Amino acid sequence: MTAPQHKPKVSEREARQVAEAAREQDWRKPSFAKELFLGRLRLDLIHPHPQPAPEDVERGEAFLAKMRDFCETRVDGRLIERESKIPDEVVNGLKELGALGMKIDTKYGGQGLTQVYYNKALALAGSASPAIGALLSAHQSIGVPQPLKLFGTQEQKDTFLPRCARTDISAFLLTEPDVGSDPARLATAAVPDGDEYVLDGVKLWTTNGVVADLLVVMARVPKSEGHKGGITAFVVEADSPGVTVENRNAFMGLRGIENGVTRFHQVRVPAANRIGPEGSGLKIALTTLNTGRLSLPAMCVGSGKWCLKIAREWAGAREQWGRPVARHEAVGAKISFIAATTFALEAMTDLSAQMADENRNDIRIEAALAKLYGSEMGWLITDELVQIRGGRGFETADSLAARGERAVPAEQMLRDMRINRIFEGSTEIMHLLIAREAVDAHLSVAGDLIDPDKTLQDKAKAGVGAAGFYAKWLPKLVAGPGQLPNSYGEFGPLAQHLRYAERSARKLARSTFYAMSRWQGRMETKQGFLGRIVDIGAELFAMSAACVRAEHLRAAGENGREAVQLADTFCRQSRIRVEELFTRLWSNTDDLDRKVVDEVLAGAYTWLEEGALDPSGDGPWIADATPGPASRDNVHRPIR
Repeated sequence: MTAPQHKPKVSEREARQVAEAAREQDWRKPSFAKELFLGRLRLDLIHPHPQPAPEDVERGEAFLAKMRDFCETRVDGRLIERESKIPDEVVNGLKELGALGMKIDTKYGGQGLTQVYYNKALALAGSASPAIGALLSAHQSIGVPQPLKLFGTQEQKDTFLPRCARTDISAFLLTEPDVGSDPARLATAAVPDGDEYVLDGVKLWTTNGVVADLLVVMARVPKSEGHKGGITAFVVEADSPGVTVENRNAFMGLRGIENGVTRFHQVRVPAANRIGPEGSGLKIALTTLNTGRLSLPAMCVGSGKWCLKIAREWAGAREQWGRPVARHEAVGAKISFIAATTFALEAMTDLSAQMADENRNDIRIEAALAKLYGSEMGWLITDELVQIRGGRGFETADSLAARGERAVPAEQMLRDMRINRIFEGSTEIMHLLIAREAVDAHLSVAGDLIDPDKTLQDKAKAGVGAAGFYAKWLPKLVAGPGQLPNSYGEFGPLAQHLRYAERSARKLARSTFYAMSRWQGRMETKQGFLGRIVDIGAELFAMSAACVRAEHLRAAGENGREAVQLADTFCRQSRIRVEELFTRLWSNTDDLDRKVVDEVLAGAYTWLEEGALDPSGDGPWIADATPGPASRDNVHRPIR
């Protein structure tokens, strides 16, 4: 049975409808970040700082000790970078260590770590080699274990989780050569045929795909009698007939990752390997990412810690004009930024992870904010380290060693970190995703008012509901505890920052309401505005998390004075960024930028391109992904 050969033709509106149908519609649990965007600083949801159970700490610390010993004695990050490959013996060592099963329940042979300790283990492994962090994260955070944990049948869990815990590497396959963050155009097909589905299509950027044993594949099931159809998730054996890894991709960073192009030609998959019902694939993918996204900021925290160590040691040893460069204000400001921001990133990530473990709160926005903020600030931290190191920051570790200096891989870290602003949802997509959740309450009560397809009767009904909601909500945005000088007094010198966060949350909510009133249905096109709204929310969440963490450490007597100082410094730096973002909500070049883009696309500025050569090679912008048999050798390389 042959799959359809055409790519779906999808309008902009249809694409939005597919994305909307995939997101979780209900809020059954409270959310600190959701409340923040509504103008309410619900500190009670995150303070006192939630704590892991003693048995979870004991199990987690024991595994971390083994992971640290393994990374110190058996991982050569420079070798992985030089050879663009994680040695098979290292991967097999990770299997023996149980690192493939860190998040898998012990009853399936896994380590049963909490999200908090899984994050710490990834930060540790990623600091030894970012490629190893990517391997472990792709396998467990978005690969087979997580979707099966959330949506798999008991039979599927019994069949696949023990393999994933010890021996089998998994990968997640969604992206296609012509399909990125717009899954409505997904072309890979899964055609029902009795008790099986027949898969045809091509997947791009399959992290772990070159070495994977098991794949989570998203494919479109055509609607037919007895089949609801829609984008559906499947577990596929990587060595199934018709599965071909056509290329191992190479990148500017993360050179050791096994990322490829995978073709499916008449691949038969048992219906028993379908995860969830037909049409639920995107919902499964997005729900999996709710906590899966936390692995990325965890590794950003690890890189921040390393950057701080190198900045401290180097800037204290390197002298210019009679004193260490750290004592020069221009360099010292960078070190302060690195230290304070690393503290805040760890606070955000640990808080979100602990809330995920407790399962009391809905953390979909918190995890997305942590990913967004961690990737952006992690990149800035690494860039600042390269600047502090000067010419040595631009020089490779091997070159430094060859001429007798310490082999500090700052330039590699910068290259490795760059992908985080694209991985698992680019910054631009994260802005839109978070913005949609941030305005959910408004769309729930007033969405029909701005929907052009709704009838006048529907709009009138929505108007009544909206009037009731806003009559109660808007007055609460006028005043709050942030205006009272004694509010949040238990936080001591950090109370002022929480008062600022509370005032700013209300201002943020007022700004969002004004924008919706002004632009109505065109709000979704104001991506610059929405991005700044989200960035303000991210800063306020980071400030809140930093204050809560610092107060917890102070009360526990664990470097409390230093933690309060770091939190205070971070909040002061963050407040400057927040004020700038508020100004840019209404004072910006968004309209002018759109006009320039129109001119660029119309070819009005091609004269500006003259005087430069284009070193790009020939070929199409997007490779052909027509279904059919493989025409290239299979470079699939399972590790045994």
